[in-house]
Amino acid sequence: FWAAYIDEKWFPAMKGIAAATDDEARKAAVGQVAEGLALLEEAFQKISKGKSFFGGDHIGYLDIAFGGLLGWFRVTEGMGGIKLINETKTPGLLKWAEKFAADPAVKDVLPEIEKLTEFSKVIVAKLRAAAASGAK
Repeated sequence: FWAAYIDEKWFPAMKGIAAATDDEARKAAVGQVAEGLALLEEAFQKISKGKSFFGGDHIGYLDIAFGGLLGWFRVTEGMGGIKLINETKTPGLLKWAEKFAADPAVKDVLPEIEKLTEFSKVIVAKLRAAAASGAK
């Protein structure tokens, strides 16, 4: 369920931040992402049962489903000047993200944020152009 939620509901909201053509649309998309993160924080607390990962002591399916988007998440935060995962609202996800990115099975395969940021600029331009032409 949660992997499908991330793929079908949460990530499209993340794309909405990049595609936003005005402040109102951006705020709405950020709100959707924040709501989704609150749900994921609650799910993490229940599913992990106090362990490091959704999968417990080791990375599991849901960790991979969410962790595979971690680079895009960091790019969105950096480009948008927003901090969605933080100690106040999502402390479990903040610790999870740090542990996930530092895990030996993951750290060497996560994309470099600088390269991903450059690539995302091309994607953002295409998303915004598509949104602008669809609004006409």
